[in-house]
Amino acid sequence: MFVSDGRPLTRRRVDRQVQGVTEPGPAGERVLVVDDEPDIVALVAYHLAKSGYAVSTATNGSEGLAIARRDKPALVVLDLMLPGLSGYEVMEQLRAEPATARVAVLMLTARREEGDRIQGLTLGADDYLTKPFSPQELVLRVGAILRRVRAGGDDTAGVQQIGPLRIDTNAHRVTVDGREVDLTPTEFKLLLLLAERKGRVQPRNLLLEIVWEAAPDIQTRTVDMHVQRLRAKLGPSGELIETVRGFGYRIKNVNDRS
Repeated sequence: MFVSDGRPLTRRRVDRQVQGVTEPGPAGERVLVVDDEPDIVALVAYHLAKSGYAVSTATNGSEGLAIARRDKPALVVLDLMLPGLSGYEVMEQLRAEPATARVAVLMLTARREEGDRIQGLTLGADDYLTKPFSPQELVLRVGAILRRVRAGGDDTAGVQQIGPLRIDTNAHRVTVDGREVDLTPTEFKLLLLLAERKGRVQPRNLLLEIVWEAAPDIQTRTVDMHVQRLRAKLGPSGELIETVRGFGYRIKNVNDRS
């Protein structure tokens, strides 16, 4: 059953994009769906609710931002091409506010250009789907993102722990099994970025843009050479950094380590 402000909603009202909220699922995880296309919102909300999630909906960026601030969802399914306040602007504001900075974001885009995906990922999106998409795939991606968030939720403030690898951002210190590893500032920044996005592939041009603040279309092997040196310094733990051929790099989730 869908409810809004405590009042029952019919499926027709959901289809009309009246702000909807489902009864919380077993895990109590809430997902906010923000899209200006009524059919997409109704379809996504239905499949998420069917899978046990609590669902809120919004039809524009301003409404979505207000609901995110109010409900503090675990994840936002966010269309990038919203009228008025765009999905990019919504994401920037979510990341800028402490109360919503750690809310996961799955972005939806009708554009297939790499630049749009890069911009969304740079702003802090956890994953993306290109329209048209399978509702079942969306539900699976939502589940995968939330599992990653939960897996990283035990890290103490300022510390990333991935297997034997420990990154302390406050002390600017990296250790492997208690042994300190001497890294350059760039190597530290690269490792920290991969760790913060563990389990997710990071394109080379995105790494180049964020870590080196260089134009993402520059053809260079700078990223590859730094990853090689980083792996060497980390010793056996360097295997945590995986190469995804033709795309970029990712660092294994701690749960993936054998």
